[in-house]
Amino acid sequence: MRSVQKIFQPEIYQGRHKKQDYFEGWYFKQVSADQKHTIALIPGVSLNHKDSHAFVQVIIAENNVEDMDQKSTLVTHYYRFPLSDFSFQDEPFSIQIGKNIFSKTDIFLDLQHDHLRIEGHLYWNDIQPIQKSLLCPNIMGFFGYFSFMECYHGIISMKHVCSGKLCINGKEIVYSGGQGYIEKDWGHSFPKEYIWVQCNHFTEKGTAMMFSVAHIPFLGNSFKGFLCNLSLQGKEYRWATYNHSKIIKEVVSENKLFYLIKRKQLMLEIEAEVRDHGVLIAPQNGQMIYNIKEGLMGTVKMKLMNKDGDILYEDIGTSAGVEIVAKKYS
Repeated sequence: MRSVQKIFQPEIYQGRHKKQDYFEGWYFKQVSADQKHTIALIPGVSLNHKDSHAFVQVIIAENNVEDMDQKSTLVTHYYRFPLSDFSFQDEPFSIQIGKNIFSKTDIFLDLQHDHLRIEGHLYWNDIQPIQKSLLCPNIMGFFGYFSFMECYHGIISMKHVCSGKLCINGKEIVYSGGQGYIEKDWGHSFPKEYIWVQCNHFTEKGTAMMFSVAHIPFLGNSFKGFLCNLSLQGKEYRWATYNHSKIIKEVVSENKLFYLIKRKQLMLEIEAEVRDHGVLIAPQNGQMIYNIKEGLMGTVKMKLMNKDGDILYEDIGTSAGVEIVAKKYS
């Protein structure tokens, strides 16, 4: 039985009593104020009988925002650490891997490799958590109470303001005035097929969204589950399988996707495209063994409509994270 604290606070380490076939990873994304520099940091642990270890994955994107036809430069790296280098605390939440510390308020980095050295301190203000209730304790809704899911997902901050700077291979990158996002995943394996989109750089300040569709094993069967969280003008909107929302239209290709989703009187149209990908390592039965592709410089078009199709809000977002993981596109 999972503790109530862990269910309502997904940021804390969930794997205290896990020994085998388990992974847990946090996702910290930061974008500089000029949107030229994006870094996503994924600290985590991999527990299995073959190769248990701690890790910090990094994907860095540099983009010329004046020339949108020019591809961004993407760099990825997987830093391995002995499992003994991982430690955690619940209150206040933090994890440490080697000399690197990650919390809800800041991160300290000292990542050293011959080809990629990253040092520095980033911190944030005005963290924006999602709305929670007894029936919906986290982004997974009532599924968050179940103890047998293949993969769990948590959102820690939809949007926040970044400060600080990093030194990457001797080059100083200032993130002050930029924006960030924090989420995490844990369980046995990533879904075998899924879509993931996240963006908080829209023309209207304060707008932030994340959207995910996944193949979900459940009690010997499986179903396609989805969720979408939209923060708009100080209000939160949620579309998800668990609140009886529906996918009305779905079109997916290797680099583009289109979804129309509906809940009660509101429909949301999502169109996303990613230009470049970096390769990250994903878990299967607790082992970090298969590759996925993530883009950090995608674009997202959104339309919020009523049941008659009248547009209530529309916007375009940039610096979007986009993953399209499906067998026919791998």
